[in-house]
Amino acid sequence: MAKASEVKTGNILRYNGELVTVEEHVHRTPGKGGAFYLGKFRNIKTGKIVEARLGTDEQVEICRVETNDYQYLYDEGDYFVVMDNVSFDQFNIPKALFGPSARFLKEGMNVVVSFESEEPIMAQAPNFVELEITYAEPAVKGDTSSGAQKYATTENGVEVKVPLFVNQGDKIKVDTRTGDYVERVK
Repeated sequence: MAKASEVKTGNILRYNGELVTVEEHVHRTPGKGGAFYLGKFRNIKTGKIVEARLGTDEQVEICRVETNDYQYLYDEGDYFVVMDNVSFDQFNIPKALFGPSARFLKEGMNVVVSFESEEPIMAQAPNFVELEITYAEPAVKGDTSSGAQKYATTENGVEVKVPLFVNQGDKIKVDTRTGDYVERVK
């Protein structure tokens, strides 16, 4: 346990039984009454922001979080199985922790996972991935006048909008945060 005065922006706390990250932590000294801290906390699971007023001597629990690189091995129901690159231990990580970027994962890819006392609390795919196009409609001559795009299917079954010059067998770079085509990879 730590005092509210020891909390810093970026810490992960257990607040009202939930894990939260400290987004903002400001010390206030009003003219009347005692000093206090105003905090904005983001719930790790729901993403909602909670505002709190903490007394200077109020006790809070700062959680110890370990963040490491892991290798994505395979999909197993509602979980992704990842392996620690150092100890080769395997862990089941809920798909929901990856959010929308989960659909771009492919076997052998490195991901970042954060654990708080043996429980996975955050997971992140790389910002950009290289995927091979397995199916793309051929471009029709004359459709190239104004940055036209078409849908193409990647090796992991995701449909992505790509420029007309991208063909089946090409490798492309995709932004996992937005799902947008970035560039063709040579």
